[in-house]
Amino acid sequence: MKTIFKSLRALPVTLLIAGCAVGPNYQRPALDMPSTYRDEAALPGQTAPYEWWKLYNDETLNRLVADVLKTNSDARIAAAQVEEAEAVLRQVNASFFPQIDLAGNATRSRVSTETDVPLGNNAPIIRNDRRLVASTSFELDFWGKLRRGSEVARAQALGSKYGKEVVTLTLAGTTTQAYFTLRSLDAQVAAVRSSVTTREESLEVVKSRAAAGFASDLDLNQAIGARADAAAQLKDLERQRTLAENLLGALTGRADLRIPAADIRALPLPPLPPPGLPSALLDRRPDIRVAEQNLVAANAQIGVAKAALFPTISLTGNYGGQSSALENLLDSGARIWSGGFGLTLPIFDAGRNIAKVDQAESRQQQSLFAYQKVVAAAFREVADAIVNTRQAELAEADLQVRFDAARKSLELSRIRYESGYSGYLDVLDAQRTANDAELALARNRQSRLAYTVDFMKALGGGWTPPARP
Repeated sequence: MKTIFKSLRALPVTLLIAGCAVGPNYQRPALDMPSTYRDEAALPGQTAPYEWWKLYNDETLNRLVADVLKTNSDARIAAAQVEEAEAVLRQVNASFFPQIDLAGNATRSRVSTETDVPLGNNAPIIRNDRRLVASTSFELDFWGKLRRGSEVARAQALGSKYGKEVVTLTLAGTTTQAYFTLRSLDAQVAAVRSSVTTREESLEVVKSRAAAGFASDLDLNQAIGARADAAAQLKDLERQRTLAENLLGALTGRADLRIPAADIRALPLPPLPPPGLPSALLDRRPDIRVAEQNLVAANAQIGVAKAALFPTISLTGNYGGQSSALENLLDSGARIWSGGFGLTLPIFDAGRNIAKVDQAESRQQQSLFAYQKVVAAAFREVADAIVNTRQAELAEADLQVRFDAARKSLELSRIRYESGYSGYLDVLDAQRTANDAELALARNRQSRLAYTVDFMKALGGGWTPPARP
């Protein structure tokens, strides 16, 4: 027993001696990325919170996103995966400590008197045996196999955590985009409903003029067709709005979800991101973090594979008692113990372990290329979002001018028609132009809002401007 205690006391010294771990240590790969984005100087640097959807100051949107993140099945699965990965990490880290087992057994047996080996004069034929033993086994981590395994599990746990953030960001973005679509359709429904009213009024005017002999049947039928066209367009937009509402209901798990109409123009445009995005991009986007943790895990797996080429060293021991009578099991004479030292060295495996090292190195290269691909794609997504947002902002001013001019043209064409200075075809053209201009203005506002969501997603959700020197 003293031998076991001496071995355990020497264990910390042994672990200190065995401080190195085979395999490469992880270093973040150098990336050849531009230092700034094109047109970035035009963007003001402001802070956006992690819950970026609250920047739109819409309580309905806030409730929808909160419900989705709480009840959506994908969010629940991601949370469970994080818990599983954390449990795996705890399991792997437990291998750094000895496992102690307590085993007990009791047997009663009879031996034969007819064997070639005679029994002693006083040897009993029926025997009792009671045994209670505590045993332990511990592998010394000379080559860092356990430490590299812990590194793998830790990276996988972090990857699961960041994966959950990817799911959160995706669900929040999908919900916000669907909500903006709904609000855009609200504006389009209102615009077309107004157009239906206008065309109904115009139809009444044509009917009056036709009854008085100032308008032809052609004008009357054109007015009827224009009113029916607007009514059909209204029904289609109402159908699309119902589908958008159904999507939000599916995301939130509320099949009976009903959302009252509101004006999309009441939604503010959030601040745009600051300069210095490439470095912040690597530290913020959860999908990049997932890719990097996959690379960390693959890098550590090389060490695990290389450690298999070296001897496995372990300590074993047990201590307990053995007696024929239960009441004597703890007596000093019943004591039993043993201590052991084991070493296993692979001599010949036909290149199996070397092949495992080669596999681990190949997987590390795959993870490296995947990481570089994700970073490059992320940089492009941010650059695209900048261009889209800027161009949509510039286009809105032109679309507003177009709408104002179309509405004025419609008013003038009606006056000229009712005064007899122009034909009804001019009124129809003005109605279509005004309707299209108003719908385009509503859709462009939806695009501007959607592009800001693309910004949030491209940057990993929210940001903080870099500190000034």
